[in-house]
Amino acid sequence: MQWSRIAVFASGQGSNFAALIAAERKGLLGGGSIELLVSDKPEAPVAQRAEDAGISSLLLRPKDFASRELYEAEIVAELQRREIGLIVLAGYMRLITPVLLIPYAGRIINIHPSLLPAFAGKDAMGQALDYGVKLTGVTVHFVDGGMDTGPVIAQRSLVVEDNDTAASLADRIHKVEYELYPEVVAALAAGRIELVGRKTIIREK
Repeated sequence: MQWSRIAVFASGQGSNFAALIAAERKGLLGGGSIELLVSDKPEAPVAQRAEDAGISSLLLRPKDFASRELYEAEIVAELQRREIGLIVLAGYMRLITPVLLIPYAGRIINIHPSLLPAFAGKDAMGQALDYGVKLTGVTVHFVDGGMDTGPVIAQRSLVVEDNDTAASLADRIHKVEYELYPEVVAALAAGRIELVGRKTIIREK
């Protein structure tokens, strides 16, 4: 498997998916190539984004399978057939089982709208506003068996303004995501990231 062959997993609008496609077309993905979209919601707008971009899709409904494990086994078979080396979660709203985690250990990443380990799980931006923090941000991390518990690859912070609403904070956080995620994917695709224990080392270009 080559790190440069990428599958993106998404369940919704696909805005981070679109940012990754744009980065690839500008030559900013470290030689990485988005080969496949995987979605658990065939009707989601991200599927149309993939079609418009000419990217193949694997669209599966988990309820059509007898178990989560069988659902993921179907995905793994397609990933291996396409020699996918890196899985990028971009708004994929499902917990991953060992069926996918084991063969792709250290090769699955996710983006989360907080400075982990703060505000893991759902509605991270709402959690940050409710808590009253002055700084929040975005984290890209490796995926393990927990909820947003994998080793951190990169983080970027931003100030929570006194007049921020959920909508205004989300808008600014998304802009950070669209910059940071392609940068991390590019570094991985180019082989510039090394994981030692829980510490991530990113080498310069």
